[in-house]
Amino acid sequence: MTQKPSDSEKIQLEHDAAKLFMRWYEKETGQPIRHLWHNRPIKPDTSTLLNGQRLDLEIAHLYGTEEEAMKLLGRDLPEATRLALHLLERSTDTDTRLLQALNRILESKANKTYKTQRVWLVIRNAHPEWDAARIKNLCASINVPKQHPFEQIWIVGDFDGHSGIVRLS
Repeated sequence: MTQKPSDSEKIQLEHDAAKLFMRWYEKETGQPIRHLWHNRPIKPDTSTLLNGQRLDLEIAHLYGTEEEAMKLLGRDLPEATRLALHLLERSTDTDTRLLQALNRILESKANKTYKTQRVWLVIRNAHPEWDAARIKNLCASINVPKQHPFEQIWIVGDFDGHSGIVRLS
């Protein structure tokens, strides 16, 4: 089966997010988290070994809006999209837009099922106006569903992983 360029880009983004998370998790907890491999559908995106035992990671990226995702990933934006993004940025504050997007991700992922024993959700924030400290300050506004398949839920505070990680659940 031939991979499309978008598939390989998605896999690379997932691996990068997992590596950033693993580095911070090990630094903060002292627990060894090693190795990384990609999974096929029905399983979470990647797997790793935490203290020598398999741990699956479902990876998501937080952008705010599709237009912001295209902009942050360096995609060419059509003029109409640029105008819509400009209007959106002016009409809604960043925190509201990102909280809505994050809550949508959490709700969507809560309804999924995975063929695995242990799975954590790792969300990589890609928006430059948010970081781990800001996310911690907004935790009361984040709606983690009561029922979800994840043993733990984490956010990598920024795209490059400079600001740390935040545990939501």
